Amino acid sequence: MLGRLVIVATIAAAAFANGVCGGLSTGGEELWTLPRLSDDQVLAENGLWIETPLERRFHHAKRVVVAEAEGPGIITMIHFALPQRQITPDSNYRLGRDLVIRMYWDGETHPSVECPLVDFFCDPAGERERLDTTMVNKKRGWNAYFPMPFRKSAKIELVYDGELAPGEELWAAMPCYSYVMIRKTASLPEDVGYFHAYWRQELLNLAERDYVALAAEGRGKFVGWNVTLRLPGRPGYPVDMNEKFFIDGESQPAVEFQGIEDSFGFSWGFPPEENLFPRTGFFPFHQDGAAAYRFFLSDAITFRKSLKVTIGFGANEHPMFREMFGRPGNELELASTCYWYQSEPHVPFSPMRAAKDRAPLTRDWRDMEQLPTDDERRERGVKLEMRCGRPEEELVFAEPGYHAETVRGFAYTGWPFPMFHTRADEEAVHIVLHVPPQSAGLLRLYMIDPDHFQGGRRQEVFVGERSLGIIADFDRGRWLEAEVDGNATAEGTLPIRIVNRSSNANSNAVLSIIEWVERP
Repeated sequence: MLGRLVIVATIAAAAFANGVCGGLSTGGEELWTLPRLSDDQVLAENGLWIETPLERRFHHAKRVVVAEAEGPGIITMIHFALPQRQITPDSNYRLGRDLVIRMYWDGETHPSVECPLVDFFCDPAGERERLDTTMVNKKRGWNAYFPMPFRKSAKIELVYDGELAPGEELWAAMPCYSYVMIRKTASLPEDVGYFHAYWRQELLNLAERDYVALAAEGRGKFVGWNVTLRLPGRPGYPVDMNEKFFIDGESQPAVEFQGIEDSFGFSWGFPPEENLFPRTGFFPFHQDGAAAYRFFLSDAITFRKSLKVTIGFGANEHPMFREMFGRPGNELELASTCYWYQSEPHVPFSPMRAAKDRAPLTRDWRDMEQLPTDDERRERGVKLEMRCGRPEEELVFAEPGYHAETVRGFAYTGWPFPMFHTRADEEAVHIVLHVPPQSAGLLRLYMIDPDHFQGGRRQEVFVGERSLGIIADFDRGRWLEAEVDGNATAEGTLPIRIVNRSSNANSNAVLSIIEWVERP
């Protein structure tokens, strides 16, 4: 094979059968085999760099074979270096999803691995600077450590389907060097499966159907995945959907994780900052989205006939979620890369989306938001309108002499569109209106409990010192109106407090819209 470097291996073939692939161990089981001497060979297949033959570089074509070997053997590591264009001074270039990696075992027609290169390495859309996990990592290059056995042959290729033509410019935009480590073995155990990985992305309405990450047929085991979640065009995202694994054609999932963040090792939503653990992890992704990974190493999900992996609301989930996320503007963009082993043949993958359709969807919540115009507000006598928790600008309208000040309450933007924002607090939301002294008006407050949090919120509303009573059962939203006379605004201020009265200590109080309408 071209670009091959042959060295003597010090890792016994028994490690593969007993540890590395059988249980995908990453330490312990295979380490004890290091002192054992073996006649196995380790090969390094080089590609992409200027020292390799032309046919292994993007100078020559948009499709490049970076490794090709005869079996039996095991691919033990894959490395790709960052593009030359990406490391030049003042460069803001990042390799995105234009480049696809494909792997073929034993001369098969359909690839067993087909993913955007960056997503294969848990680097969705190529946005990560650094990533460190048990099976893949990135820093100035991408590395993968999945054992990939083959009996007759192995071929790894990269396919670029963007707009650049083969040549120096394309070469500079693609990974500049690669090597694939291959251990040749005398034979492989009969129960060793072939490595598979597949990426897909879809914008869909989860109220109508679940997202299908994988539909595999044959005997195998699911060993991991990475997932991205977004509500394109707006901040925040829901975490209330479940992850379901249907084994061997069963109608009910044998494994179901309740809440997407829990399945990746977190709780009460994903944390605000990234957390990269060896087997699970989370990091923010592309304009207020979420990315997470999990490797099922000691708990790989086995199947004998088929496996279907989906993301969607649970059968016993509160119906409010389907109702809210069924509304226009609440479509979720989900993307996933699944990793699994199975016997061949496998079901051919659906055709890969075109490069332009693989990038995260771009749209703006401002284009979807339907706020009244200033003239429409003035016709109703509105002097102030506050959209509590709205990104960037909460006070969307205020005549001279009118203002609003948030004293207490955090901004939250993870609800379904259009009322995706709120101010919330475990004890009380406190907002003070500033109005001309002795103003009389109609105060209008809008509250909504779309996620039916902790069994449904329950809160008491105070305007000044006056209680407007307890508000509950407002999943679909409720306006509350209160006439305010000049005595209440004598000093030019009007305190508004929304006090949590739920018996559940983990609940909170919420407020989404404030309007002040002038009274003559």
